[in-house]
Amino acid sequence: MGKGYNAAIASSPYIVGSFACIGGGLFGLDISSMSGVLDNNFYKNQFGNPGESAQGAIVAAMPAGSFFGALLVTQLADRIGRKKTIMIASLIWVLGSILQCAAANRGMLVAGRVISGISVGISSSVVPIYQSEITAPSIRGRMVSLQQWSITWGILIQYFVQFGCSYINGKASFRIPWGLQMIPAIILFIGMFAFPESPRWMLDNDRDEEALEILADLHGKGDKNNDLVRLEFEEIKQQVIYERTEGAKSYLDLLKPGNPRRVFLGCSLQMWSQLTGMNVMMYYIVYVFRGTGLTGTRSNLIAASVQYVLNVAATVPAILFIDKWGRRPMLILGTLFMGFWLFLVGGLQARFGHWGEVDNARVWVVEGHGSATRGIIVCSYLFVCSFAVTMGPVSWTYPAEIYSLKIRGKAVSLATASNWIFNFALAWAVPPGFKNIAWKTYFIFGTFNFAACIHIFFMFPETVGRTLEEVEDIFASGHMFTAWAIGKEVGRKTLSEVVEGTHAGEKKLHGSDSFEEKQSA
Repeated sequence: MGKGYNAAIASSPYIVGSFACIGGGLFGLDISSMSGVLDNNFYKNQFGNPGESAQGAIVAAMPAGSFFGALLVTQLADRIGRKKTIMIASLIWVLGSILQCAAANRGMLVAGRVISGISVGISSSVVPIYQSEITAPSIRGRMVSLQQWSITWGILIQYFVQFGCSYINGKASFRIPWGLQMIPAIILFIGMFAFPESPRWMLDNDRDEEALEILADLHGKGDKNNDLVRLEFEEIKQQVIYERTEGAKSYLDLLKPGNPRRVFLGCSLQMWSQLTGMNVMMYYIVYVFRGTGLTGTRSNLIAASVQYVLNVAATVPAILFIDKWGRRPMLILGTLFMGFWLFLVGGLQARFGHWGEVDNARVWVVEGHGSATRGIIVCSYLFVCSFAVTMGPVSWTYPAEIYSLKIRGKAVSLATASNWIFNFALAWAVPPGFKNIAWKTYFIFGTFNFAACIHIFFMFPETVGRTLEEVEDIFASGHMFTAWAIGKEVGRKTLSEVVEGTHAGEKKLHGSDSFEEKQSA
């Protein structure tokens, strides 16, 4: 029987995990596909010079679609597998990109963005699941963090494409970038044929031999008898058997003892990642810098481009050290720093700004204070760096590793849906916020960051270095409001305990020999 994937490629979990990140890059492409056209006169004329509320609705169309796309993963990821779900998302993205590129009016543009959003919702939910299930615990954080890095690259590449096309006199200045963004999705769809399915999904669907083969290719250089491969296989098998003794999968599993807390943690972390205000800086950076007193479209775009470069660069340390630093320290320090920078921005805006008119729009603007303008820009850059090296990668890693196999697909999709529903609300509400309450907007998001810091300190346990199955014991330990007290010893099992538990569970469930015994027979 053919493997259905390239064994040479599967021998490197880095290649397998990083390629799937193209799905995350689609999210980044969409973010800057809007921020780069906000000052484009050809875009404004084509779509009726949208005001703050109308532009907010156009931007919010994508996260609205992403919300529903994320919910679809609750069924798709478990029914057809992680790999096929990623491929479906890439095809949907191509359709959405075509509609946006050809949009003749706001309705067509919004429809295209909703369809693209469905794709982003699906891929942003299933890619972290796929990555977490094919990588070893020692590099899992690093691999899932690549999801965030791919988002930053998508933002950067699309922004510079937009910047370059802004020199074109005509509608092609915004249509070309919207059309080019379908290329990564086509590459993702074709490339996924060479990559394996999640071995955990295989085991959950009684395809044990294929799962063992994939694990051997991923972690044992093709050797099925490798000790680490056997350990991981038996550990996953044990968890699958245990979950089957509890009955068929359903949404009610999310409400069983121990699960509501984890569902809440995943959803709330994705919520906080939006309430930090990061995507406000990404979507509406042109508006933000316009309020600092920067004059001229080119100057504004260049200043914004520096932020996108920093976003990519600052994510690299997180990828390299997330499995050494741990999830909790990164989240706690990140939210503290982000809150600090936002309060500085708001304070400088309040002290030196006033209501004025820029590009025929009423704007709270800082004028005649070069040092204040530079200070606001620098604080904005530092805020982006603080997010990129902390909350950005961890917000995708943590939800993908705290759930059991039985509820992982549904729970991660709900967590990602939380991300998108708050993304939708903020994308729509922020332009009117800048117009009406100006600098107070920064204080609101700064307060959200400090609230997130308190929540994370008390309720988010550390998961670094543990297998997905060991994480189960962390949440069975009973620590709910004392997450800092959970030690490294929680969630550790020996190989003999794993194998013994697996054999006992199999015999209880099937009344027969274990998989290993059947293989030797």
